[in-house]
Amino acid sequence: MENIGINGSTAQDEPNIDSLVQARDIKKSFISSGSRIDILKSVDLTLMAGETVAIVGASGIGKSTLLQILGTLDQPDSGNLWFQGKNIFKLNPFQLASFRNASIGFVFQFHHLLPEFTALENAMMPGLIKGLSKPAAQNLAEKVLVRVGLKSRLQQQVTKLSGGEQQRVALARALVLKPALLLADEPTGNLDQKNSEQVHELLMELNQEMNMTMVVVTHNMKLASYMARRITITDGKLVEAN
Repeated sequence: MENIGINGSTAQDEPNIDSLVQARDIKKSFISSGSRIDILKSVDLTLMAGETVAIVGASGIGKSTLLQILGTLDQPDSGNLWFQGKNIFKLNPFQLASFRNASIGFVFQFHHLLPEFTALENAMMPGLIKGLSKPAAQNLAEKVLVRVGLKSRLQQQVTKLSGGEQQRVALARALVLKPALLLADEPTGNLDQKNSEQVHELLMELNQEMNMTMVVVTHNMKLASYMARRITITDGKLVEAN
């Protein structure tokens, strides 16, 4: 059966049933000063369970755009995105939000924590959004915060935490529902070298423990070197990076 993509696009082949994520023929453009800029041109990407991938390269080549499409925060102009064989962009907005909450964790350069809340309250948010009871969400959040090294900081307001601690809270929040896919956009971009290396090591440990697929956009080549695959975007298409 033919798969129908967004905006009526079609893909003749079925997705790889063994993959976690498969993006095929993804295209994305923007209009700037009256001119069309093609950011992604027929991008194909397959991610397997537990795989680690770094997207590297200069600013403005479409790295974050691709990450946002993989995370369903943005939609391409055309193309298909399958997650465990399901064509994700066929979901309605409510279904898509529920899928994203349960299946994808996000970590950004800026942690986007709720400043008036504690570390524990921030990490509980995905569970509460999912509809878990407060005790259940709190139990999950406590466990992951302890795992990322914040056992003594659970009740601390996040504005009183260090930058490294705040990013660990953001990581805990991303992982509290044990998503199959973690997407990180410059996760150590605001951290000093010591904290960056600690977060690098933690990410790799959690990848192994949780068997989660991890895609990281980064300018930090040391972090990229930890990943099993390194890719970049050249003229709107993915290529293997050295």
